[in-house]
Amino acid sequence: MPLACDEIELTFLGTGTSHGVPMIACDCAVCRSDDPRDRRNRASVAIRTPDRRVILIDTAPELRLSAVARGIERADAILFTHAHADHIMGLDDVRRFNDVLGGALTCYGTPETLRRLRDVFDYAMKPFPAAGADRPSLVLEPIDAASEICGVRVIPVPLRHGNAEILGFRIGQLAYCTDCSAIPAGSWDLLAGLDLLVLGALRHRPHPAHFNLAEALDVIRRLRPRRALLTHVTHELPHAATNAGLPTGVNLAYDGLAVRAPLGKNLHPLP
Repeated sequence: MPLACDEIELTFLGTGTSHGVPMIACDCAVCRSDDPRDRRNRASVAIRTPDRRVILIDTAPELRLSAVARGIERADAILFTHAHADHIMGLDDVRRFNDVLGGALTCYGTPETLRRLRDVFDYAMKPFPAAGADRPSLVLEPIDAASEICGVRVIPVPLRHGNAEILGFRIGQLAYCTDCSAIPAGSWDLLAGLDLLVLGALRHRPHPAHFNLAEALDVIRRLRPRRALLTHVTHELPHAATNAGLPTGVNLAYDGLAVRAPLGKNLHPLP
């Protein structure tokens, strides 16, 4: 169904942690589950805009497989939350999107994230088409304020991931905040009035660099979005059983889930 002029669509390419689910050498009930919602690639999403452009958030190692499985046939820009391996190591696969786009792809992130991308993917910094079909062509742009990207307003949301400073992103009435363990005081207002909050919720047990399930639910109660979906989930949270115990309007996301949210009125307009 075509998107309305005032909505966007988010597709979950992956909802798992850095290990993915099933995890190597694990025979727990979730890793052996027949429920396809318990099979989780590393966390990333694709956002489709009303004019059919696609913004990726992160490039997980399974990017090629996820894009083929979910019918993602183009990418027009990439937002990076941070530069941990499970969020960047599929970046080489965007070379096919370079071919489809006919040009370089712009990647947005913090200066530290972009520095690490440049270190790891130095071979991808040549202009298109000089990069050639055997390597991607990337342009790196810092983002520290509301910016228009692919025709929509993107607001970076500073978050804490253990000791690291990372980003979430708000587009219209949707916000994507994975891998966070704390929300700085100045970021709460950026997450007000949401239709949909996507939030990391690792497991039941505490973790020094991630919200556990109870902490994520506390954030949701404070922000009061109309609905919330939980991502970056370990094999310790079985999909069906966990969903059955969640509050109304809160669910675990799963790979392949596509949801829509209104653009509506966004906070902090561009200058």
